Amino acid sequence: MAASVVFLVGLFVICTTCTGQANLQPVMHFHMKDGQNEAVTVPPPPTPSAGNSSSHSMPFAVNGIFPALTATADSGGKRSECGIGALMPWNDHLYMVSYLSVPDAGNGTGLYRIDSSFQMTKIADHRSTYANRIIHKETSQIIIGAWVINSTGGVRVFDQLLTYRLAATAEHLTKPETMVYMLGMDGPLWECDVIQMTCTQLFDLVKELDIPAIEQPHFKAAHTMNGRLVVASNTFQEEDFIGSQQGGRLAEWTGPGSQWTVLEKTAFVEVTGRRNFGSVIYAMGWDAISVILKVYDGRNPAYHSWQTYRLPKGSHAYDHLWQTEWPRIREVETERYLMDMHGLFYELSPLGWAGSTWGLRPVSRHLRMIPDFTSFRGFLVLGGNQVSSIFDNNVVTGQSQSGLWFGKTDDLWSFGKPQGWGGVWRRTAVKAHQPSDPFLMTGFDHKVLHVFPNQNVTDDVVVRIEVDVTGAAGHLPEESWLPYGHVLFNTSFPYAYHVFPAGYSAHWVRLVSEADCVMTAYFHYT
Repeated sequence: MAASVVFLVGLFVICTTCTGQANLQPVMHFHMKDGQNEAVTVPPPPTPSAGNSSSHSMPFAVNGIFPALTATADSGGKRSECGIGALMPWNDHLYMVSYLSVPDAGNGTGLYRIDSSFQMTKIADHRSTYANRIIHKETSQIIIGAWVINSTGGVRVFDQLLTYRLAATAEHLTKPETMVYMLGMDGPLWECDVIQMTCTQLFDLVKELDIPAIEQPHFKAAHTMNGRLVVASNTFQEEDFIGSQQGGRLAEWTGPGSQWTVLEKTAFVEVTGRRNFGSVIYAMGWDAISVILKVYDGRNPAYHSWQTYRLPKGSHAYDHLWQTEWPRIREVETERYLMDMHGLFYELSPLGWAGSTWGLRPVSRHLRMIPDFTSFRGFLVLGGNQVSSIFDNNVVTGQSQSGLWFGKTDDLWSFGKPQGWGGVWRRTAVKAHQPSDPFLMTGFDHKVLHVFPNQNVTDDVVVRIEVDVTGAAGHLPEESWLPYGHVLFNTSFPYAYHVFPAGYSAHWVRLVSEADCVMTAYFHYT
């Protein structure tokens, strides 16, 4: 007897038997239980006893959206948001926490657990904002939101943190056996005991990092590595765009007895790193010019400093501090990162040999808002934030809700073609013979450079174009930056552009002006 073939069409499985007849059967139905525990069941596919002529169990393959696996907030009362802040696979389940915009800005959000049969259970209610997740390896527990979950599924809660917005959890510098750091979105930094379930506030980072009073603190990420705790705040408003204020922060602290060091005064949203492969820390942010990737190579003492690289923006719809949610750098395939930033997915290597950052390439462009993503049961799982009225500022959105997308990592290649724009200078006082930051060039089909002054010029201004074809970015003596050409502008022609030949590419590109000048240099990639 011929084996059955299974296709997934929309929400139906087509079961084709040896007779050649196709029967449509629903993949899922809903069953809602009363009370706090709300269960949504997706039955397994048909078995031989269910009318299938195959002698073996039917294969089960899906791709896309399960409408039943959706987090919602209540329609009545305050209406703000219902994003999916953190996803974490643990003890054969996928844990998920949803979030409101601010504490007490709605009802219905919670902590969820999804099992291998795609049954979703709400295991805790809350009315706050959570986007943190980590494994506390010393005690074999995960921390997600305000909850600690052990390896057998036992759940405990930090009661002190239920009314705060939690952005990130990081390992403790001096007491990792029992402690973690918890970072609040509004600036508090606690150390929390995962045994006693108590927390003590260490800092108000708004004061420590001198964030201007006019700016809203909006902390997003924290990571401990290479003897330092690194935190990020993505504050970016019109004042930051214009240049009259600097509210965002990337900062580090090396522990008790040391002061905080501010590394950048612009928006940063993510910090992460592995302890092997060179112990590289990646920090991701942006300014009015481009996306920024900061890199710290912890293995090689020659590169114990932060390097800066620039990347294009795939969209300007992420430029405000509220618009980004939580762009992430996550490991969804072993020992390689998937990076999401400003509407573009990238593959990123954790390697950092000789201080180089060469394992970075764009994958695709997307419209979906993705506050977190992970791997579960062979799937790439993308979180979401689809419908949010934000206190009825948008009166046509309806009930706040967000769903999950399930697929393969390689499905991302079929998303939008990588495109974007960004620069190395924007109204920047450029010094003669001082190279710009490297700007990503690889992975885009068509490229053009625009250069123009933001002040009157009296003489010719020559701007040299240099490329790095190996990705070493000049860190190896035998692999230096290569001269590509130049552009020139002056009083008669105060604008220059260069269209790179079709098919031409390098890994990084940078610019060097031969004169002091306030100017803008912008790349457009299509």
